[in-house]
Amino acid sequence: MLNCPPPADRETTGTRLKNPNSPADAQDWRIEQFEVPPSAGKQRFHDFDLSPSLMRAIQALGFRYCSPIQARSLPYSLAGHDVLGRAQTGTGKTAAFLISVIEDLLHNPIEGERYAGEARALILAPTRELVLQIAADAKDLTRFTDLKVHTLVGGMDYGKQRNQLHRELVDILVATPGRLIDFCDSNDVYLDHVEMLVIDEADRMLDMGFIPQVRRIVRLTPRREHRQTMMFSATFSKDVLNLADQWMFEPARVEIEPESVATATVDQHIYLVSGDEKDTMLFNLLLQSDVESLMVFANRRDQCRKLHDALSSLGFKVGLLSGEIDQNKRVKTLDAFKNRQIKVLVATDVAGRGIHINDVSHVVNYTLPEEPEDYVHRIGRTGRAGTRGTSVSFACEDDAFRVPAIEALLGHPIRCEQPPENLLKAIPEDLQQALQKQRASERRTHRPNSGGGGQRRRPPPRR
Repeated sequence: MLNCPPPADRETTGTRLKNPNSPADAQDWRIEQFEVPPSAGKQRFHDFDLSPSLMRAIQALGFRYCSPIQARSLPYSLAGHDVLGRAQTGTGKTAAFLISVIEDLLHNPIEGERYAGEARALILAPTRELVLQIAADAKDLTRFTDLKVHTLVGGMDYGKQRNQLHRELVDILVATPGRLIDFCDSNDVYLDHVEMLVIDEADRMLDMGFIPQVRRIVRLTPRREHRQTMMFSATFSKDVLNLADQWMFEPARVEIEPESVATATVDQHIYLVSGDEKDTMLFNLLLQSDVESLMVFANRRDQCRKLHDALSSLGFKVGLLSGEIDQNKRVKTLDAFKNRQIKVLVATDVAGRGIHINDVSHVVNYTLPEEPEDYVHRIGRTGRAGTRGTSVSFACEDDAFRVPAIEALLGHPIRCEQPPENLLKAIPEDLQQALQKQRASERRTHRPNSGGGGQRRRPPPRR
């Protein structure tokens, strides 16, 4: 792999660190302890001759057979080829690229001294939640090695992230584009030794306007012929394919159809309702005995905030994930939802995409998404890890027209039904009063100023 000399100024701006011991081999563990019988039509991780320390982590995570994206991409990526993958969240693509990254780093240890901030593998993702999730998965897969995983995300303490980079080497760096550029500009991170580059959710990078930042980051890494690049996207739009042409070298294309994700393990319901019935139906749905944990999606931040406040006033333990929430609080909220300390999580698409929680029993589309691909991403939060899940979508007169585009993407119709009577039962009067009081307070809080001749302030742009 690459063995470029450090820049002339690195001796003074970087911290020289000694290379750690070689990755810990699993001397007290043998592959014979991980028995997975061959099965027709299924690919085993055993078939790839992976390092014992990685196989031990795969066993500890309960993985036995590869998912379709793993089975189809690993033969290329483990052989050193660039991979352009089309796959939805929840298909196992994170493990697919992490296994390749970890195996490559284990087989190509760096001899001699290294410098602080010299990343060997770089993984870019569009949201903080997705970065933290990828890093958590990477730490699970490297638990029996000496590889170090670092994260760089905005909204969290810059100094702590910087100190961590100076305390220990960085083998796998997972980052959002903006925060990574900050660290590159301050000479705390160097990308000229990057051996493997992964760009996750390239279509979302485009949607969020991150491509200029990503383009700048890619220019800081070695030439495409001198690194291995993997790029994943839910769609192969013209813009995504143009980026692949620029950043990748003769990539192998792997495509997993979204229908297998959206319909195989999720029971989908679309209820025709009025706008006034949505709160009542959501309340009654949460009282159902089979609803163990539930994610509610809405299209806008203000809708999510109102939903959060309304459900709280009705007595439910509920968390909120949106771009306006402080990052530390978002992390705590997500942990509380995973640990079942809260039952309901209200989220926007940007904040909710890429969240890996295996035990979400229900997903509710309070409003149908504007883009049909987001419908697939939303309902993909449930029905994971071999379990079945349920999605419930409220289609009122304002958004029912979005159903045909969703059906076209899925490749089959979804029956629109009248809601069952048990979901339309009136909310108890005392809870209704609490809800009305909360909404009245909300209207007073958001009432525009009148008089005085002053101009209303233009709201800040959404990020």
